[in-house]
Amino acid sequence: MAEVSGNINRQNLIRLSGVSKVYGTGDAAMHALRRIDLQIDSGDFVAVMGPSGSGKSTCMNILGCLDTPTSGSYFFQGTDVGRLHRSKRALVRRHYFGFVFQGFNLLNRTTSLENVELPLLYRGVPPAQRRASALEALEAVGLRGWESHTPNKLSGGQQQRVAIARAIVTKPSVILADEPTGNLDSARGREIMDLLAKFNTERGITVVIITHETDMAAYAKRIVRFLDGEIEADGGNR
Repeated sequence: MAEVSGNINRQNLIRLSGVSKVYGTGDAAMHALRRIDLQIDSGDFVAVMGPSGSGKSTCMNILGCLDTPTSGSYFFQGTDVGRLHRSKRALVRRHYFGFVFQGFNLLNRTTSLENVELPLLYRGVPPAQRRASALEALEAVGLRGWESHTPNKLSGGQQQRVAIARAIVTKPSVILADEPTGNLDSARGREIMDLLAKFNTERGITVVIITHETDMAAYAKRIVRFLDGEIEADGGNR
């Protein structure tokens, strides 16, 4: 990846090779990941499952360039991004990844439109273009007409839709979603998963979700199960 722009390789988008993550040293050392090997191709839809402390969140943080391996390599588009300087990893994160969180992570006093514009603001996109892209993203998640509402005027499902609009507004290659339905009832959860599946199918966005819910994991094409810092199982889901 000579630059943080350009065409995406359809294969080998993400590859973890022998990745370990250790927190602390000596007797206090905690092995969050143990020599993980994982490949995710462009256009895949992967559900990551496992009990608390199994390593799935640590893996997600590494995939999103929020953390780096203690050992092993993380290749994104063929480049070992785990060895890049922090500023370069931030550029990879900003240009290629969209994030969705269980708690929505919206700014409370900021409108839906302004929340969705934020990633473009950080990129230095001009105001008119920023607004047009944010309006398009909100329409794509079914929130046309809700642009001026602040989060406290929205239901949980609507807030998560705003969060998804914020994730897609930069046209990312990958959406990383950490328990995206965890704060929602089952009906709203299915609506959110339908949206993620739509963007995966129609736009070719690679989707990786962490979930404890088997009915939500059923939306994925593939399920990866973690246990004690290792991949216990990795297989097709349909």
